[in-house]
Amino acid sequence: MARPATAYRALGVGADERAVGVIAGAYALLPLIAAVPLGRRTDRGRCAPLLVVGVVLISAGCALSGLAGSLASLAFWSGVMGLGHLCFVIGGQSIVARRSAPEDQDRNFGHFTIGVSLGQLMGPVAAGLFVSGQGDEMARTSALALLAAAATGAVACTSLWRIEDRTAVRGAASEPSGKAPVLGILRTRGVGAGIFISLAVLSATDVLTAYLPVIGEERGIAPGVVGLLLSLRAAATIACRLVMTPMLRLLGRTVLLTVTCLTGGLLCAGIALPVPVWALAVMLAALGFCLGVGQPLSMTTVVRAAPDGARSTALALRLTGNRLGQVAAPASAGLVAGLVGTAAPFVMLGVLLLLAGVLGARGPGRTGTEETADAGTERRDAEGAGTEGSGAEESGTVGPPGRPVI
Repeated sequence: MARPATAYRALGVGADERAVGVIAGAYALLPLIAAVPLGRRTDRGRCAPLLVVGVVLISAGCALSGLAGSLASLAFWSGVMGLGHLCFVIGGQSIVARRSAPEDQDRNFGHFTIGVSLGQLMGPVAAGLFVSGQGDEMARTSALALLAAAATGAVACTSLWRIEDRTAVRGAASEPSGKAPVLGILRTRGVGAGIFISLAVLSATDVLTAYLPVIGEERGIAPGVVGLLLSLRAAATIACRLVMTPMLRLLGRTVLLTVTCLTGGLLCAGIALPVPVWALAVMLAALGFCLGVGQPLSMTTVVRAAPDGARSTALALRLTGNRLGQVAAPASAGLVAGLVGTAAPFVMLGVLLLLAGVLGARGPGRTGTEETADAGTERRDAEGAGTEGSGAEESGTVGPPGRPVI
């Protein structure tokens, strides 16, 4: 809800296409510095505190963005919002990684990202209902949308109780473990590919969210319709993740990543064409379906390839790559839009997705974690316990039995 509302707020206080790109990029600036230290901290301790800090920063950033009266302050509070999102995502992804058996990671990360997509489905519609008018009127209505987003974010605090077993995590954190070097993690086969694919997919999603309002203004599409178009994209992403398990069984990880990235690149570039609204809706629905694959599969790729005891750090490096894309892509989009036109950034993103598709075609290789998971599956089958039994395997978790799966 806050991202398109921030773009409209910037337009309402006098921003041009370049300024919108800078403000969108500021959202990812602080996370570039903080991601790895936060990942290191999470590898050694609990995940839940990051969720609380993330909710507080997100809500504060939304509220103060709504009250900001200048482009500089709007960019700053957008950065605070981005830092809060980083804290929340590192904590949430680390919990899923810790609580999921290797063979369940694709499914559980898919479920986690469905929650993200639900927010992206409802948020733009809500923002579109708030935002209206031009100039000062748009500045006022977009500020109301940001304040509403802050209140909505604060509701997340009600779901943070007892999300993590403190005793079990303290026991795990006290075990001695080596500190894997960042360069060593990045050189691990599969980590770099997962980071780049995630960067490309998220950059496309982020610039699409930030720049579709600009396209709408240029083509005379009402903010409410733009909100519906963004929500249609999010709904298609949810549909993709709901059927991800059968798609993986049918096509396999490498083919699925390659096909969706290549198709998504062509569709993203197609948005630059002056098509009618109904055709734009069809393209965005197909693009949303393709973009739904990259994030959960890149999470699993990075987690499986990362050294033991450094999974949160590897996920943080993946998020650093995401934020690098979120800084560079909107800034580059703003520069390209200022020089060539507002449709040009989508061509740039299409090329980025095509490169991700080529990288995905190479395949991440077979990691040690995958071999262990396959060996465990074969062993259970041989023992006649191939069905989902009891304890940790029944719930799909790693850790103390009886704790629910995420």
